[in-house]
Amino acid sequence: MKQCMCMQVMLLGHSDSYLKDKAMQVTIAFNHFGEGLIQRMPRCRHGYFHVVNNDYTHWEMYAIGGSAEPTINSQGNRYLAPTNPFAKEVTKRVETAQTTWKAWNWRSEGDMLLNGAFFTPSGAGASASYSRASSLGAKSSSMVATITSGAGALSCHKGSSC
Repeated sequence: MKQCMCMQVMLLGHSDSYLKDKAMQVTIAFNHFGEGLIQRMPRCRHGYFHVVNNDYTHWEMYAIGGSAEPTINSQGNRYLAPTNPFAKEVTKRVETAQTTWKAWNWRSEGDMLLNGAFFTPSGAGASASYSRASSLGAKSSSMVATITSGAGALSCHKGSSC
């Protein structure tokens, strides 16, 4: 089996200057992000993002990143930090001064942070913007391994229906 040499996983949002993406609402749920992945699980621009019940077992730079003031609601995920002592942070604010991103609404609730992983929250804490970024109820992070046990690419073949 060929090993994935993936670097960047998903980028949500056209560009920092594309303001129509402020209306975007995305749920990222029930995925396993593992070996070979470096960053953008996801990277978010503008909008509201609910990252729920995913299993992060590998990243080399960061797991969740953003720019252009996205709202990120991380719930019930399992983050297993890599052994690299400089890559323990789950979050990254891309090319943005701390004085700016401190006001962005990013939170972690019920996440399991392992092997030194840490999530840097910001913003006002509980706010109305999180209700827009929540689309389903999170299960306990202790259930993530079971929930994501069948996660992965579909094994579809040309001509078959998946």
